[in-house]
Amino acid sequence: MSLRNLFALVCLNPAALWVLMLSATAEEKPNIIVIMADDMGCGDLSCYGATEIQTPHIDRLAAEGRRFTSGYCSASTCTPTRYSLLTGTYAFRQKGTGIAPPSSPAIIQPGTETLPSLLQKAGYATAVIGKWHLGLGGPEGPQWNGELKPGPLEIGFDHCFLLPTTNDRVPQVYVRDHRVLNLDPSDPLWVGKKKPSDDHPTGISHRASLKMDWSHGHNATVHNGISRIGFYTGGHAARFRDEDLADEWVAQSVQWIEKHRDGPFFLFFSSHDLHVPRMPHERFQGKTRLGFRGDAIVQLDWCVGELTKALDRLGLAENTLVVFCSDNGPVLDDGYQDHAVEMNGAHRAGGVFSGGKYSVFEGGTRTPFITRWKGRVAPAVVDDAIVCTVDFAASFASLTGVALEEDACLDSHDVMGVLLGDEGAAGRSHLIQQDNGRSGNFGYRVGSWKLQRHDSKTARNVVVEGKLANRKVTRYRLYDLEKDPGEKSDVIEEHPEMARKLIQELEQHIETGRTRS
Repeated sequence: MSLRNLFALVCLNPAALWVLMLSATAEEKPNIIVIMADDMGCGDLSCYGATEIQTPHIDRLAAEGRRFTSGYCSASTCTPTRYSLLTGTYAFRQKGTGIAPPSSPAIIQPGTETLPSLLQKAGYATAVIGKWHLGLGGPEGPQWNGELKPGPLEIGFDHCFLLPTTNDRVPQVYVRDHRVLNLDPSDPLWVGKKKPSDDHPTGISHRASLKMDWSHGHNATVHNGISRIGFYTGGHAARFRDEDLADEWVAQSVQWIEKHRDGPFFLFFSSHDLHVPRMPHERFQGKTRLGFRGDAIVQLDWCVGELTKALDRLGLAENTLVVFCSDNGPVLDDGYQDHAVEMNGAHRAGGVFSGGKYSVFEGGTRTPFITRWKGRVAPAVVDDAIVCTVDFAASFASLTGVALEEDACLDSHDVMGVLLGDEGAAGRSHLIQQDNGRSGNFGYRVGSWKLQRHDSKTARNVVVEGKLANRKVTRYRLYDLEKDPGEKSDVIEEHPEMARKLIQELEQHIETGRTRS
């Protein structure tokens, strides 16, 4: 089309400009950035209705993109969700995908088709920066003083800059590609399950000296005035301050984006905020009335702002799909006395949903979910379609023209049309939710119906008023989320046929080993 005819068309019909922009970008391979929060609920963001805290940079993503009200992660703890995001397969199908211990071997093995390996086939540079928590090394676990492989680079990432586990677990060191960063060979790093010596400082023996006290469980090795899960010695030159994590993630990410600005690139920005121990940088401490948990939310919002500013500065915003999500729902007291419960006030981290981290109630897996691609995704749209982080593999493969093998990404559905807001596109018809994978507890959503399956008479680790608690439950429970989003009223006796139908479908999905056709 000539410039003269194009000008005439747009003058006669301004809406044609939007159509032309869509068709022009549809054939491109955009840069992709997935920003994953940690332990964030739908009620933690002002764009989702929070009134006790403001998150302007994440709100900007929503204002310039698509905000989902039925966006999910696939599990209510971090390791299984991250496994599912990268493999496109529900984590309950694979043994050993519960919360990974400090010295876990690599959970995703080389040869597994993953989201980054698919994008590599499409010509993308790929990187993960931030929290990993999917294990490193062979069957014997990480060789901390040598090469840490297999790891991210063996499953599709070209580069990684990692917190190897999660920061309430040892060790507090960075891993760059295959090695611990700044490790002094004369001060080797040792990580173990047992106390290395009788005089080794722990959260029990040195409790009075801690700058953040523990409430349960997190009372082993002390580093930076905070006691952790597990034991380690040595590696002092490689250790970091908790307060500096977010700044380091941003600096490393911006540097990598600048290096790959000619694209296409895929960046998995895997934040540690707002996971415990919540120890935001000093410049964010006291910025909210919600204590360090609220301050960590503000710090995460700043991270999002720095990444989007970098895209703007480099002229990449209109060729970059940004997805914001979380690895599971919220929790207040998760092992440290950081006053998250006492200072919570009127804030409701899970919004209207019950439960939170560790549970199969909606609050465990229904989380913030936003997509933005300026010029491609229509701005300021709220969408109630069901989408999930397990779908990134199939969706991004579809977007970039990569075919999925039959035995790959067994539960990943192509919802790219919905993520972009294409007319007539549909979200998921059903979704399986799991907890940490060891209890056999599941949630199963179909439309507005939600079935819960509990393999014991007690739902463990349900978050009640911000604290972990047990709740007596029957094996199966049924809820109508349209009428009862908080899952307060079990209606299984009123709808026995629907319950039987959903029970049969859930069992079939579990037994057949896949849901992608």
